[in-house]
Amino acid sequence: MQTIGLAVIGAGYWGPNLVRNAQATPGLRLRYLCDLDADRARRVLGEYSTVRVSDSLDEVLADPEVHAVAIATPAKTHLPVAMAALEAGKHVLVEKPLAATHAEGAALVRAAEERGLTLMLDHTYCYTPAVAHLRELVHSGGIGSVQYLDSVRINLGLVQPDVDVLWDLAPHDLSIFLSILPEGVRPLAVAAHGSDPIGAGRACVAHLTIELTGGAMAHVHVNWLSPTKIRTMVIGGSQRTVVWDDLNPSQRLSVYDRGVDRAGAAELGEEKREQTIVSYRTGDMVAPALPEKEALRAVMAEFHAAITEGRPPLTDGRSGLRVLAILEAASASLAQGGAFLPILDSEDVAGSENAAAPEGALL
Repeated sequence: MQTIGLAVIGAGYWGPNLVRNAQATPGLRLRYLCDLDADRARRVLGEYSTVRVSDSLDEVLADPEVHAVAIATPAKTHLPVAMAALEAGKHVLVEKPLAATHAEGAALVRAAEERGLTLMLDHTYCYTPAVAHLRELVHSGGIGSVQYLDSVRINLGLVQPDVDVLWDLAPHDLSIFLSILPEGVRPLAVAAHGSDPIGAGRACVAHLTIELTGGAMAHVHVNWLSPTKIRTMVIGGSQRTVVWDDLNPSQRLSVYDRGVDRAGAAELGEEKREQTIVSYRTGDMVAPALPEKEALRAVMAEFHAAITEGRPPLTDGRSGLRVLAILEAASASLAQGGAFLPILDSEDVAGSENAAAPEGALL
């Protein structure tokens, strides 16, 4: 197995998780933990670690034994840090969101593609056994055609100082949606509503409504102020409906063969269409047995595989760009009182506006 030398950039909240999983992933060799606070990095690694500590990104990127970096720094620094790594010829794994704006994300995608380097998003939930099963079920036609998606992600969370609740929590749900939607189904427009009942200066409660091709609709509710924690998603199909409860380890997924059918519609004329008979289908509920695996370990394994096999990872830079496109349209909708606004098609990033790294960025 080809060994990839890895540096983790950022020793704050998420960096230690990247360190732990990198060290446990075959084919990855952690060589550096880089942070402006070198003492914090040393505390993360422990007294006897052989991993080097550095407070200089330039030093890390100049080391030929570092082939890739995993970035866990604030979103506003993703562009300068990731761009510096790509320009140094390093593969990049970056925390969500890909960048602070769609234009900055597009610049990173272009830079990676021009250099033939892997650019991957750590959309951790996409690598859980539950989402992997959901993806297979939807893509194989196991639920029929997708009719709706509904997600709730609420808890008494940390009010972020630099982003609203949409940019903090919704990327998880949006990345899952984009991961499981079948070929040919994509977001078209989004409307966002939010409120700031505690006077934080940014939305702390928000709702997204997303129009999809084919007439389906997706809904996301995110909330920092709920005293109860809820992590559920419902994917409704023409044949089956799946409920994912991420807080129920004994039954994360429930697949229901229950729903509503329209009987006799084809035989009725337009003038009698309102008389269409609705029938309710009642069938079994199946709870698939799923393995309990740490998703971040699968993220690291996918990063290594994408690099060594020369293929795009499951959550590549373009998937991160699609999430940014929805978030930017949602922010614009929120500012305009909840109007439906079109979502930029991120498939073609070649013509996107160039973005420059802001001066004075960290690292």
